[in-house]
Amino acid sequence: MGQRSGSGRCTVVVGCQWGDEGKGKIVDVLAEGVDVVARYQGGANAGHTVHVGDEEFILHQIPSGILHGDRRCLLGNGVVLDLLQFFEEHDALRERGIEVDGHVGVSLRAHLLLPYHRVLDRASEAGAREKIGTTGRGIGPAYEDKAGRRGIRVADAADSHRFEALLAEGVQRARLHLERLDQTVDEAALEEALEASRALRGRIAELAVDTGLEIDRALARGENVLLEGAQGTALDLDHGTYPFVTSSNTTAAAAATGTGIGPTRITDVLGVVKAYTTRVGNGPLPTGFDPAMDERMRELGGEFGATTGRPRRCGWFDAVLARHAARVNGLTGLAVTKLDVLDSLDEIQLCTGYRMGGELVEEFPADTFGLEDAQPVLESHPGWKAPTTEARRLEDLPSGARAYLDRIEELTGAPTRMVSVGTRRSQIIRVG
Repeated sequence: MGQRSGSGRCTVVVGCQWGDEGKGKIVDVLAEGVDVVARYQGGANAGHTVHVGDEEFILHQIPSGILHGDRRCLLGNGVVLDLLQFFEEHDALRERGIEVDGHVGVSLRAHLLLPYHRVLDRASEAGAREKIGTTGRGIGPAYEDKAGRRGIRVADAADSHRFEALLAEGVQRARLHLERLDQTVDEAALEEALEASRALRGRIAELAVDTGLEIDRALARGENVLLEGAQGTALDLDHGTYPFVTSSNTTAAAAATGTGIGPTRITDVLGVVKAYTTRVGNGPLPTGFDPAMDERMRELGGEFGATTGRPRRCGWFDAVLARHAARVNGLTGLAVTKLDVLDSLDEIQLCTGYRMGGELVEEFPADTFGLEDAQPVLESHPGWKAPTTEARRLEDLPSGARAYLDRIEELTGAPTRMVSVGTRRSQIIRVG
């Protein structure tokens, strides 16, 4: 698996659907056995919900390993850091008694997401003929600036004159772009947000580190590292349902690029899937339910976005997508979440292929717009009609639930390593 002699293990946790798979809980549980947790891409447009005792934590940028107190939590260079939201989250955790000082580091090479990026994001979506379903958090414009070599990095925050000059240039470009879009901006609100960003320049500079160097040295000391992404494989810029995707690479290969380590440092890739499928935003969902079943599953699973509160569309488990995710991520294992949500169903189906243009398609297609009209080929399984929330071993699960998990493993080609049967840390079945 590419592990160097005497080095620690480096595990990537990646979503294998359209995000919202429950990665936050899986990372939180795995963080018990690691020393460093690092986020490798995305921004504040995604949220991880973690339950600790009776408390609920929704984390947007800081890795969920922060809830373990003594873990080192890093945001890699692949992240676009929303300066205002980051410190809101940072300070809110501190106020709730979570130790953040000395435990959080941000890559010198990470790009900053600034208030004008949010304005541009909302304006572009408002004027678009084909709506993407963006959260309006500024992620796309921030990555556009990065790719256009006009972004502002954390390293720039160390120099006040350079930071001010780059910020002024960014604001001017944004205003010109808004004029071309024939969109107006609340100048007072924008200036207030920019002033707040200026006030945080010194604080972010104090947290700046070389994440790649820090992770590499940790592994050389024999420490274990966990790399977490946001969103899911189907939202990957290259391998997802383009253009209804996010603006970064969400897949496991991006974990090396997005933190600054070599790919041979990665030893395991754990893919997270729900026992069914959901997505937020626009774009195809081939296994989507009819309205009545959609509403029922949304209520059973609490399927509302952690960041936006938007209702998620729901559907049966899509093995075509999961098999695609297993291949492009090189999965060494699978974590199945929310199995308990299916406990009350009489019948459970999963998708083994699509009918597209009269042909059977068993591999996930690149043609996103053709996928809009795809008909799922569904395989029916009897519901187990029994609670799974108290199960702590596979043997504790109803036979129907075990058979369903076996079928998912068979169709994806990835061995099941974890099964989640509830929101709490204790409601995890470890396999092998």
